[in-house]
Amino acid sequence: MPHKYNEKMFDIKHLRETAEKLKNWGRWGPDDEIGTLNFITPEKVVDASKLIKRGKRFSLGLNFDRHGPQKGSWGNRFNPIHLMLATGTDAVAGRFDDFGLRYADDMISLPLQCATQWDALAHIFYDDYMWNGYDARLVDSDGAQKNGIEKVRAEMAGRGVLLDVARWAGVDFFEDGVAITSDDLNECAKSQNIEIKQGDFVIVRTGQMEQRLDCGEWGGYAGGDAPGLAFDTAQWIYDHEIAAICTDTWGCEVRPNQTKDAQQPWHWVVIPMIGITMGEIFYLRDLASDCDEDKVYEFFFCAPPLPITKAVGSPINPMAIK
Repeated sequence: MPHKYNEKMFDIKHLRETAEKLKNWGRWGPDDEIGTLNFITPEKVVDASKLIKRGKRFSLGLNFDRHGPQKGSWGNRFNPIHLMLATGTDAVAGRFDDFGLRYADDMISLPLQCATQWDALAHIFYDDYMWNGYDARLVDSDGAQKNGIEKVRAEMAGRGVLLDVARWAGVDFFEDGVAITSDDLNECAKSQNIEIKQGDFVIVRTGQMEQRLDCGEWGGYAGGDAPGLAFDTAQWIYDHEIAAICTDTWGCEVRPNQTKDAQQPWHWVVIPMIGITMGEIFYLRDLASDCDEDKVYEFFFCAPPLPITKAVGSPINPMAIK
């Protein structure tokens, strides 16, 4: 069962050995920019579409508004700022009246990773390199010249699998610092009678977001300690050849981290070395409840990013359809 994992610490040597062991650079050629999304074939997408039985749809995205989790605690991120450029009040007052056409218009300003989102493969570097061995300096003031989020604009559809680890463990939510190991993922999948397959979008539920929504206070959710995936799950991700990993926390991996030698060590390995696409801050309450009711934990999943040229992340509204 998941537990506080601080007693199993590791050093930078183990981190680097793991990174080299799991490195996928060149696996799909020297010019690849989509990483493990290569595991999704047209045949797998067709098979995934057959999982739609009831036409029941679930949004896995938070609302993008000023009530989001950001408090400037990580990377100077902030909640979305929504501004109206033209309103109904303007229309009735006769402003912006173009030959009888009355309208409302608006804009939004936001960090691309402030709520439910994908990390692009240009988001995390291993030393001086990003995914597939590209020089980190290729992400410059003009954006990501390689591995930008727009490169995966048509890749985010296939079989989704929910691993409801919190419910399997018999808790509403995991406390900060609780680590989910590879054994936990395997045992949860076994209890749900679900097989993890090559090219899957695997979504892991800790229950933390629901706890914060219910208490009405985000606290350190968007940059502090959290439950999450243990470092050993990097091997699990590599072995299962999944397309993407997603959770309901801000950074997927457990915090406090399991090493004092690196910040977010799991990120060091899974994004730039394995080439995994990572989804964070997923809203899972409704989907998890439905899966618990019908005992079906697989579904058609679709979550295309906004094709923001050369961006290192993108807000999304992921959909699960059963």
